[in-house]
Amino acid sequence: MKIGHINIPDFPLLLAPMEDVSDPPFRFVCKQNGADILFTEFISSEGLIRDAIKSKQKLDIFDYERPIGIQIFGGDEEALSLAAKIVEAVQPDFVDINFGCPVKKVVCKGAGAGVLKDLRLMEKLTRAVVNAVQLPVTVKTRLGWDEKSINILEAALRLQDAGIKALSIHARTRVQMYKGTANWEYIQMVKEHPDIEIPIFGNGDIDSPQKAKAYKEKYKVDGIMIGRASIGYPWIFKEIKHYLQTNELLPPPSLQERIAVCKTHFLKSIEWKGEKLGVLEMRRHYANYFKGIPYFKNIRNELVTTSEIPAILDILHSIPEKLQKLQQNNPTPVISDNDDIYLNENPPYPENFCDA
Repeated sequence: MKIGHINIPDFPLLLAPMEDVSDPPFRFVCKQNGADILFTEFISSEGLIRDAIKSKQKLDIFDYERPIGIQIFGGDEEALSLAAKIVEAVQPDFVDINFGCPVKKVVCKGAGAGVLKDLRLMEKLTRAVVNAVQLPVTVKTRLGWDEKSINILEAALRLQDAGIKALSIHARTRVQMYKGTANWEYIQMVKEHPDIEIPIFGNGDIDSPQKAKAYKEKYKVDGIMIGRASIGYPWIFKEIKHYLQTNELLPPPSLQERIAVCKTHFLKSIEWKGEKLGVLEMRRHYANYFKGIPYFKNIRNELVTTSEIPAILDILHSIPEKLQKLQQNNPTPVISDNDDIYLNENPPYPENFCDA
């Protein structure tokens, strides 16, 4: 299979571009655990043109991540094409356009999912990017603005005609945000349309190897993009691949595996962001890595209130011993929402989280 001239594996697993999540440290652990195609966090076209520091930092990519796409968003033709040229200079494997982010501050600027209201504008913006660069251009979008205006088939045909080389579809509308059930029947409709020639990747609600296999077989997509299910659980890629090959489930990661990957993520965070920011931004990930582990609340509190790198590494190293002591002192644990915040239906993602 190819995206333009870029060779990709048959039925690839893609790591979704997620704002404030899909940075190089997180992408590293996902790549190590089987993600085939990576995407950066989305980058504002206006921010790149203004030379905004945060936007430029998101351009950092590494050879071990390939194939990787840099995702941009914007609602202005000239700004988006200029941003695409800046992205091309970094030499990713492809440029991805975000037409799906539902976050209000993006939509209000006529970008992200806001473009779903005007498919002519979507096509115009896409052509501008395709004409601006030599790299393959891909798009990630949603089914439509709301249930009454699902227009994904028309959008897919327009985008293909504009020159994109692959399309990722999150099977929800903008109004749904991340609620309700993703409706993959619309993705299947796009995939099976006789005029569609580009790879179609499905996204939404894939949180287990069994579901990945079932959706692969039922909806006939060319690959699956995984977002929220990978947060704190990069093993999802490895587990899906194993299940697709053998129809057998891998055992869940052991406590030592969780600690090792969390430590790798932490050290990569320090390496890329610097000590202060690396420590601060890693704090949002600890609960994810140890989701469902009884007694972890007390240890998490230690991790998020400690600022010195050696001390944090010591806490990580001593997790088994600390858990054993907590278990001895409290033989009958009660896991409440306060003990494991990820038991809630709507996990607390970062404020600007966007998985289109």
